[in-house]
Amino acid sequence: MTVYIRDAVRTPRGKARPDGGLAKQTPQGLITALVAALEDRAPGAKDSDTLMLGCVGQIGAQGGNVAMVAKLAAGLPDRASAQTINSYCASGLVAIGQAAALIESGIIDSALAGGVEMMSAVGFMADRASFYTDRALPRNAQYLPVAVAADRLSTREAISREAMDAATFTSQARASSANMDTSLTASRIAIGDVWLDECIRPISEEKLASLPAAFAELGSAYPDVLGTEPITYTHTVAHAPPVCDGAGLAALGRTVEGSRAVIVEYAEVGGDPCASLTAGFAAMDKVLTRAGLNLNDIDRIEFMEAFAVTIAKFLRDYPVDPESVNVSGGHLAKGHPMGATGAILLSTLLDALDACRGRYGLVVVTGASGVGAAMIVERLT
Repeated sequence: MTVYIRDAVRTPRGKARPDGGLAKQTPQGLITALVAALEDRAPGAKDSDTLMLGCVGQIGAQGGNVAMVAKLAAGLPDRASAQTINSYCASGLVAIGQAAALIESGIIDSALAGGVEMMSAVGFMADRASFYTDRALPRNAQYLPVAVAADRLSTREAISREAMDAATFTSQARASSANMDTSLTASRIAIGDVWLDECIRPISEEKLASLPAAFAELGSAYPDVLGTEPITYTHTVAHAPPVCDGAGLAALGRTVEGSRAVIVEYAEVGGDPCASLTAGFAAMDKVLTRAGLNLNDIDRIEFMEAFAVTIAKFLRDYPVDPESVNVSGGHLAKGHPMGATGAILLSTLLDALDACRGRYGLVVVTGASGVGAAMIVERLT
């Protein structure tokens, strides 16, 4: 690709509860703040041809095409189009990837793309889609809550509780250390008086080991989906990313001057819905092949911690240096604002690359029912 990332910014992640730091904000308000920050950091970013946003809960405060609402609130040009995308937890990165594809194809010249999710206003599965309970679908295509899918995956893959504890401890420790590290948070924009990620909850290895599995009761509500497949429930609440509020936004264009990075390759794939949370791995393999690179070439990786099983599997099964992965902590510590996740991780990746003066960076996101995407960027000096 020859699409450049002029800049990318993110909000702090606020706890998704009434007293959370961002709970009194609006989705369009978060995007408006990020547009203003991008315009300040990359003048002219506001004069874009489109605003493309990922968002999963597209009802209520996030209904009515939240990208269009944000376009109006942020004062973007009337000529700018606006589109909201729901690709579950991959939505934010998918929005950026598809906006980049439009630029690459020549259809548009510039874009603002990212994602937003206000889970304090629109809760998980609040859209009450018929798909969530549709038993007319083939059993392997029926929806399964991600927490249960995570335990099914850890059982199938023989991922140990100890490996998940270790990944969670590392995520929390790194996130706690990085929360006030300006080199790793250079693109995190304060919203009002909120400037830190709120969900980080450092925990000892002893405490982690003592926590009980949390999702067996939830799994018992889905016998038609699970069938007779045995599941060992091992994920605890600490192995699950906290729900939260947040947004991320990138300014994309054709011009190299003043840009932070260039998009090397992007891949978006579907996967086996019965092997939920694995499509991100397939997207990663595809984007590396397209780029002619391997993991040893990548200086920094932001791998979405979609429950502890995914990051534990990545570290176990792939030839990767753990010290290059999620260097400022991951979702298990900082939280998962669903549609915003991919965009937030891209911004985090650019900060991590700047901090180590690295060349290549990789973002990997994965979600329920066979959703995955990945992007490789090259930092520009």
